[in-house]
Amino acid sequence: MERMRTRKEHPTGSTPTPISAPSSPPPRWAVRAAQLITLLALPTGLWRLAMVCGFPSGYTEAGFVPFDTPGSKLWMLTLTVACELLALLSLGLVRPWGETVPRWIPVIGGRPVRPLAAVVPAAAGALALTAIWAAMPLWWTYPHTDMTPTGRLLVGVIYQPLVLWGPLLGAVTVSYHRRTKGSRTAHTNTPCPANAATASEPMATVVAPGHSA
Repeated sequence: MERMRTRKEHPTGSTPTPISAPSSPPPRWAVRAAQLITLLALPTGLWRLAMVCGFPSGYTEAGFVPFDTPGSKLWMLTLTVACELLALLSLGLVRPWGETVPRWIPVIGGRPVRPLAAVVPAAAGALALTAIWAAMPLWWTYPHTDMTPTGRLLVGVIYQPLVLWGPLLGAVTVSYHRRTKGSRTAHTNTPCPANAATASEPMATVVAPGHSA
């Protein structure tokens, strides 16, 4: 009878598994700044919503005419919703969903957010917002013949907080970048205990009864 030999092969190690290093928690000032950003656009949003509902909101009767059209109302409503949503996105820089995509989002839910995917748009937005509202403190130096004196004062006051939007977003973005830049992907190549125990086993030899090896 022929000698039969059987051999069991065991891997010497496991497949490297990516592990995302957790970032440090956001500082309290960054959390407060992100929360403040969500409030900055609220006064102007309420002001535009009042105009959508037909209130002159500080404009003279003649000055309000261009805003009292379906197209203008749709634009003001869209602008209000877009501004508030953009402000709310700032919370992602200090919340867990800014580092891991929420699981309820199809396809990409549960995946880690690449830091640059958040930092680049946030930084660009901070620069754009800073440029857009930089001249707002000069509001009262320009004539506003289509507004009443009270309306001119009101609009100037409620728009001033928007000057802080860009700088605050920039500061929170820098904080997010500092916290997440150290989150690198680590790999482990630790052998499984069962594999480690059998990796050095010699070839098993089976000999038929009555025969010597």
